Amino acid sequence: MSLTIDVTEDFETCLALRHTVFVQEQGVPIEEEQDALDATATHLLARDGDTPVGTARVLFQEGTAKVGRVCVLERARGTGLGADIIRATINIARETPGISHVKLGAQLQALGFYEKLGFQAFGPIYDDAGIDHRDMVLELA
Repeated sequence: MSLTIDVTEDFETCLALRHTVFVQEQGVPIEEEQDALDATATHLLARDGDTPVGTARVLFQEGTAKVGRVCVLERARGTGLGADIIRATINIARETPGISHVKLGAQLQALGFYEKLGFQAFGPIYDDAGIDHRDMVLELA
């Protein structure tokens, strides 16, 4: 794999990846997968050569970088790509003036994945699009 992860303006490709993972695989209703926040988010696109394989978005508000819509195509899972995408979002947050922490809503089965990357769970479990989630935070030093 020759992987690259970059900020992108190619929102249609990001949406196509999200549709495959969230709508087709996980059964998230399409009207919940897309929202108005996409218009102001910073989008990241991971490619294996020329082939898109993962994406995430970052929203910035009041000292927080909120990471969301993180997905990796099935064929690229288990390669470390998901962790690389999260590290890329953390690096963007560190480089953004005024941002002191990174927050995300993790699916319960992914809590351990995010904990290995330095995130800590807080608050109650909640339902997001029919999937149990818990908020997590990483304080930036």
